[in-house]
Parts: sequence; C-alpha cells; structure tokens
Amino acid sequence: MTESSTAAADSSPEVRPSPLKTALRQARIEAAERTGVVVDLKDAELARLDILNEALDGIFAEIPEGIELFDRGITAGEPPRLWIDMVAHVAMGRDKRVYRFLQDTRHGRRVLAESPQVGDVLTAVTQYVARRLVERERALSSDPAPTKREASAFAAVGRRRRRRGFALFVAGMLAGAAVLLAIAWFVEPMLY
Repeated sequence: MTESSTAAADSSPEVRPSPLKTALRQARIEAAERTGVVVDLKDAELARLDILNEALDGIFAEIPEGIELFDRGITAGEPPRLWIDMVAHVAMGRDKRVYRFLQDTRHGRRVLAESPQVGDVLTAVTQYVARRLVERERALSSDPAPTKREASAFAAVGRRRRRRGFALFVAGMLAGAAVLLAIAWFVEPMLY
C-alpha cells in the first residue's frame, strides 16, 4: 500500500451517528432506568403487603374452624393487593408508603383505613373481621331451624318430585319404544 492511499484513508470523514439516533439511544436508556425504578417500587409494594400479611397471621389463626368467610392472599397485579375477603383488600397508596384498607360496596369503594403504620391497618382489619363474624352469627341466628311439621312438609315435596321424575322417565321410555316400533312397522325391510 502506498503512502498516498493511507493518507486518503485517514482523510475520510468520521462517521458520526445522526442526532435522531443519538436522541433515541438516550431515550431508551432513560426508559430502561425508569422501568427499573417501577420494578423496584412494585417489589417494595409487595414487600410491604407481605409484612402486613404476616402481621395478620395471629388474627386469622383465632377464627374458628369451618368459617369460610375470609380468603386472604396477595395478588401481584397492578396494583398489588392483599385480599382479606371477596370485597375487602389492602393496597398501597400513590406514594407507595401508605396502606389503604378498602371495601367494595354496591355504592362504590369505601376507604376503611389509611395509614403508613402497619399497626393502624392491623387494628382496622381486626375490627372488620370481628364485624363480619358478628354479621354471620346474626344471619345464622335469624334463620331458625325448621320445625318437625315443616321438615315433614319438605320431605313430602321431595317424595312427590322424585315420583314425578320417575313417572316422566318411564313415559319417555315408553314413547321412545313406541316410536321405534312405528318406524320398524312402516319402513320396508331392505332385502339384499
């Protein structure tokens, strides 16, 4: 290679990225950094909800066996939630440091408690659980057990329904057999 060809190679202009490519690269870097922050915030939310969930273990351990009103668990959706039952849950506030105990009602969502302290929300959930257990007791006590007369009436209705069902089954069998006999009677036998 001659000296003139190396000089020509050195004098070629440097290839610089376009301003748009540089701006796109910078925007992608910023977006990746923000995504990392969002992931960290979501992990922090889940960790805080997990702390509250562990604090609730003692309360839910005291609920008598056989009462299935409550279905506690954390869902990692957007936003993450700690469900107490089908209508009440705890979520983190906008600043991700405040616990919000919410209940869905026919008239919209109600805030039952809001605090950055686990103890305050723990107290609110305890009171909520106690109210739900009292509501259950009242509902069960307001529905008296049927008397012997009512029980025998229910049994008689059940027997009538079973007899009616059996009679319909037998009638269906007889109708099906009659249809098959009619088809066999009117269809000419095929001779091969």
